Amino acid sequence: MGFNCGIVGLPNVGKSTLFNALTETAAAEAANYPFCTIEPNVGRVAVPDARLEVLARLAGSEKIIPTQLEFVDIAGLVRGASRGEGLGNKFLAHIREVDAIAHVLRCFEDGNVTHVEGSIDPVRDADTVETELMLADLDSLERRVTAMQKKMKGNDPEAKAHLPVIEMALEALRAGKSARTIIPELNHDQHKILHGMGLITSKPVLYVCNVEETAAGTGNAFSEKVAAFAATLGAKSVVISAAIEAEVSQLAEEAEKKEFLESLGLEETGLARVIRAGYALLGLLTFFTVGPKETHAWTVEKGSKAPQAAGAIHSDFEKGFIRAETIAYADFVAAGSEAAAKEAGRMRLEGSDYLVQDGDIFHFRFKA
Repeated sequence: MGFNCGIVGLPNVGKSTLFNALTETAAAEAANYPFCTIEPNVGRVAVPDARLEVLARLAGSEKIIPTQLEFVDIAGLVRGASRGEGLGNKFLAHIREVDAIAHVLRCFEDGNVTHVEGSIDPVRDADTVETELMLADLDSLERRVTAMQKKMKGNDPEAKAHLPVIEMALEALRAGKSARTIIPELNHDQHKILHGMGLITSKPVLYVCNVEETAAGTGNAFSEKVAAFAATLGAKSVVISAAIEAEVSQLAEEAEKKEFLESLGLEETGLARVIRAGYALLGLLTFFTVGPKETHAWTVEKGSKAPQAAGAIHSDFEKGFIRAETIAYADFVAAGSEAAAKEAGRMRLEGSDYLVQDGDIFHFRFKA
């Protein structure tokens, strides 16, 4: 599993409450779903996907194995983190290692919970964190650019490829913009170079609005401001109540959870929305393998081809890939079974150039 979201935010915004709810929910489901806590601040959770239940029922599968997403609870950030304030260095080291950022913002009033800035303003808080991250990236690139410029004078091929990307990112950061804003201007190779630089502000971001319990279903004025702010950045936002999520995570039975959520006018947990949004943020898609023993969801990046999907199951499948027997999810459900889909001519044989589509059901043919 190589995909993860780092949960970040200022102190006392509900960041750790959200992470604990995520991991406690996953631990409660461990009898049915694989789960592990790698470190105290790292946990893997199942990605909610209603298609799994449907496929398992049609195939008579003995068990269901969902795909997973990793969440990392990163030390709280404070103003001045880029200069080492608070746990700044630890924070920056950890956040560089994640693939995407789930930024928790406090969108609730509570006189019993202090705010490090003295008042509630989630857009200001988002700016505070983003500014610290931009300053850290700026410092990193300014130390790197001089060495790269020297190499450029010697016609170093790496410098020729890297320097234009570094200079574009520096220009954006010096103008108060994140490194991710230059991505639309980059070609495929340059995008790979940017990704390899480990810049924090080049990572995709999701804003998680932590609201009071009564606003969990509708949001509030604070979360509306965050949604408008996120839209200006081309980012997404999700509304949750960490307090509700903490309560739900303590309920053992699914019926209890459903009844509790319905009493609050909610159809699903906020965690489910966060997990799905994080999954989408990473540019991932799901394919399935289906049989009497198990219905299994697997993850690949968008743009992956059939052999790469086979490799997600086992490296030998990718090395010896011949072709993929492929049925679209809608065709499988409409037919009612794999056999019926084949009889109806809905099963296709796809080769090594086939681009995986979300919901594909595969049976891979390969040579050992």
